[in-house]
Amino acid sequence: MAQTQVDKFLFGAAYYDEYILPHNLERIDKDFEMMREAGMNVIRIAEFTWSTEEPEPGVFNFAHVDRALEAAQKYNIKVIIGTPTAAVPSWLVELDPHVLAVQDGSGQAKYGARQNMDIVNGTYRFYAERIIRKLISHTASHPQVIGFQVDNETKYYDSCSPDMQKLFVQSLRKRFHNSTDELNRAFGLDYWSNRVDAWDNFPDVSGSINQSLRGAFDEFRRGVVTEFLAWQASIVREYMRDDQFITQNFDYEWRGYSYGVQPAVNHFEAGKALDISGVDIYHPTEEHLTGKEIGFGGDVARSVKDGRNFIVLETEAQGQHGWLPYAGQLRLQAYSHVANGADGVMYWHWHSIHNSFETYWKGVLSHDFEKNPTYEEAGIFGREMQSDEIGGRLLHGKKNNRVAIMVSNEALSALNWFNIESGFPFGGNTQYNDVVRRFYDALFELNVETDIIPVNAELERIARYDMVLTPALYVAPQNTIDNLREYVAQGGHLVSTLRSFVTDENTKVWQDRAPHDLTDVFGVTYNQFTRPDGVVTVSGSVAETFNAEALIELLKATDDDVEVLGSYDHYAWDSYAAVTRHSFGKGDAQYIATLPSAQATREILREAIEHAGITSVGLPLSGQVSVRQTVTPEGKTATYLFNYSAESVTFTSPVSGEVLVAPEIIGQDGKLAGEKAPLAKGSVIVQGDEITIGRWNVAVILG
Repeated sequence: MAQTQVDKFLFGAAYYDEYILPHNLERIDKDFEMMREAGMNVIRIAEFTWSTEEPEPGVFNFAHVDRALEAAQKYNIKVIIGTPTAAVPSWLVELDPHVLAVQDGSGQAKYGARQNMDIVNGTYRFYAERIIRKLISHTASHPQVIGFQVDNETKYYDSCSPDMQKLFVQSLRKRFHNSTDELNRAFGLDYWSNRVDAWDNFPDVSGSINQSLRGAFDEFRRGVVTEFLAWQASIVREYMRDDQFITQNFDYEWRGYSYGVQPAVNHFEAGKALDISGVDIYHPTEEHLTGKEIGFGGDVARSVKDGRNFIVLETEAQGQHGWLPYAGQLRLQAYSHVANGADGVMYWHWHSIHNSFETYWKGVLSHDFEKNPTYEEAGIFGREMQSDEIGGRLLHGKKNNRVAIMVSNEALSALNWFNIESGFPFGGNTQYNDVVRRFYDALFELNVETDIIPVNAELERIARYDMVLTPALYVAPQNTIDNLREYVAQGGHLVSTLRSFVTDENTKVWQDRAPHDLTDVFGVTYNQFTRPDGVVTVSGSVAETFNAEALIELLKATDDDVEVLGSYDHYAWDSYAAVTRHSFGKGDAQYIATLPSAQATREILREAIEHAGITSVGLPLSGQVSVRQTVTPEGKTATYLFNYSAESVTFTSPVSGEVLVAPEIIGQDGKLAGEKAPLAKGSVIVQGDEITIGRWNVAVILG
């Protein structure tokens, strides 16, 4: 047994006492005093310090771990121990250079960086298991240790080593019943003489141009990540207590910040080994803070364990250049995580590091270790969440969302190869996550909250939602299509976009009318598509005229009762539909055959939400204030009102209740300004009352 939720809201930071320079600077008591003053009650330690913990083979030194644990006990701060396996020591590379990954396109990795190892390498696994056992057996019994993080932002690191490829071929032999004929048929390997006629001389897959094979390799490597984390978790479970938990800090596709579905991990599968879902969420701030990246990351993290609360194991305090939060933003960001169902927020990291690669990825404290506005504002949030009055009531907030977005790692992999605009790995910019985020962001802006579900979700899970969206669900196994058909027949509202239901699980295009096996559900079909080239617009009843982006599929109605909600205006394509809806069984299915502009996407989804009868207290306030809700353990609804803008907003309250969290005025020094906020904590609000929330601020009403 293990804990599947925390007892108290966790607020803290990663703590690296061993990184401080000079080493004779004694900081630890002062650090922990400052943490307690800021309402922090947890630290995360030990990841990335394998060479410190085992400076030479078989010689172990946990002095820095013990020092942190001793201080944690003295100051009553909880500890999450991270296994240090994401950065290998130099002696291990010298012992066996093959522990470093052979990476697609760049050859053998070089020692020095983190996360550059081949996680299937036998030497790596042997020594990784040894350090895990040594560290966990050393720390598991300590009373301050509440949980363990297995590895760090684990991925397959583009490994295409001989070991990885041999294991991949073994998996194919099992999958295709040892028949190369089955393999060749499924993957279409006759093309360009790619046929495989002997398992023993299977070609190197790193140069393959066949996305069926490439996609299968990516899927296999994601499976390796799932197995790797489960393997680490199984070792940790041999030592952990029943009142402890296992987590992992999943991350997302990186575009300078956390952006979309992670290409190299299937979060839903890998998350099965965890007790509590964990996540790293980094996002733009200052003028670019919107809440969308926080929302998307949290919605995925919560959905990994099917709605259970999660922990934000890493997010920024000061972060990289251009992320220094304006007054009020740090508190706003923290409550944004709580509104998503986070039971903990932890910063990366406490100290700013004085040398090496992340010198300027700044933590809560700057390089001088002094208090600063970021520290001061963190303390405002921390002290609020440590109180029973606020944190005790918001902890374990649950969601009752009526909309879900279905995502697919396989579709992501395929559309990164078959670029939506060009159909090749070159010649365009629009990829899978661009479509996912276009539709997610539109719902966020409409104040319609969403869950994220995997492509292999069972019908029972899909049927919980009034509306399901499938943005660019290019790879669609038959079972998924069958489930979505039945979902609509039972009364669900399906909204699908361009490039959905194109291929089977082997990334082989279905050979019947598109969309495969769903033409009667959508009431439309198409067999031609093209780029709009900036000259095609769409007009109709659901949105103002908008530019079609990326691609247009030329829809033809197959049933007389298809409702055409938008058509192409261009003289060459004006007989074709662009947006349609069709009744099927007790429900209906809407198809959007192009990528609408951001504004048009909002308009289309607003109409779809209203058509589906989905109500949201925040929908009328879209464009004014962001609204998110949780249901607290006491059965009340916590309504979070976020102002992600530099101007005050005034609006009518969508709910009645007590002001649990007030929009406090925070000065440039990070401290409460002493001015009276326009909405007082403890006051009672009636639905329809006028509310004013200042710039970069938040209010929570409990009713």
